[in-house]
Amino acid sequence: MKQSRIDYPVEYNWVHFKRVEKWNVPKVSLKVLGIPNQPSERFQLKRSYMPKDTMTLSKFIQAFGELKARGWVKSERKGATGIGHTLEKLIGLPENNIALPDLGEIELKARRVNSSSMITLFTFNHKVWKMKQLDAIRKYGTPDENERLGLYFTMSSAPNKAGLFLNIESETLSVCHVSGELVAEWQLQTLVERFIEKIPALILVSAQSRIENDDEWFKFEKTQLLTGTSAEIIRSQILAGNILVDLRLHDKITSVRNHGTGFRAHEDKLPLLFQNVKDL
Repeated sequence: MKQSRIDYPVEYNWVHFKRVEKWNVPKVSLKVLGIPNQPSERFQLKRSYMPKDTMTLSKFIQAFGELKARGWVKSERKGATGIGHTLEKLIGLPENNIALPDLGEIELKARRVNSSSMITLFTFNHKVWKMKQLDAIRKYGTPDENERLGLYFTMSSAPNKAGLFLNIESETLSVCHVSGELVAEWQLQTLVERFIEKIPALILVSAQSRIENDDEWFKFEKTQLLTGTSAEIIRSQILAGNILVDLRLHDKITSVRNHGTGFRAHEDKLPLLFQNVKDL
């Protein structure tokens, strides 16, 4: 998702970080840098500094109100990303494609009303596999169009053609086989922490869409601030099918190519994933 900063005082000397997946990188305490309410993680410094003219939440609300009053506006870009690009351009928010949360501590997401589009909330695989991944692929995988064995499944509580299904307990989410074999397991609280790390808060903007002479037009109508989640919310939304779990790995003969287990949601279900929903 796209990234910009919002709501922090200009005296903070903001620095962008890029997360490093290798775990031999020393920890960096963000408190030392004066950044509030951020977890300590392993980071690699990226040479990029935030501009001083960051957008505050109040400025965003004002800019959105002005955009809403304009009614229908022509998309600034064709295709699926047109709505987000148009919103950012017309409210004066610079587009930035760095994969860190948008608007500082608030992520911005624009959606078309009545769209069934999905977004990836986060991926997480660290220490969750209870059997060797290559063994799991060779035992339960199916061939793809290139005849590679893989586990490319959107999981549910009903067993799939490979006999794999999701099992959800009060504190864990697991992939099991009908034989009783445990394939992978996540702690729900760990998923909550990963969710909050990636999306600590979300501004969800909804717009009507129409096509005229091969051009798309938007009417931005509603914006909501979504904050907070819990293990019970994550559990209930997986059970309801509003959070989907995607296995995405295949056999590379002597190794495994794992794209990361994806946790996805339909855009219109996003408010259900948060504890607090506030109209702006």
